Amino acid sequence: MAFLQRVVNGEGTLEREYAIGRGRMDLCLRYRELTLAIELKVWRDGAPDPLTEGLEQLDGYLAGLGLDSGWLAIFDRRAGQVPLAERISDSEQHSPDGRRIRLLRL
Repeated sequence: MAFLQRVVNGEGTLEREYAIGRGRMDLCLRYRELTLAIELKVWRDGAPDPLTEGLEQLDGYLAGLGLDSGWLAIFDRRAGQVPLAERISDSEQHSPDGRRIRLLRL
């Protein structure tokens, strides 16, 4: 949050738990004419990969904001993971309604 706040400092806003429809998107960053919808998920031991849930949830938020794309960050907190530098990845996914999602796995 502190890093992103400095990005928008003076010319934008960064809102946590941004109310949209019936839900609350984790982060909504607005900078000039740009709006970024960002959903964060944590993958914990014993739980399934939160990718599907995250894509569905973000899709609804994007629809409410009238956006065609957004960001999903999944933090893998399961035991026994290789160091972050070795597992970090970035790819493009599509939401259930076909919106472009930038997926970050950390």
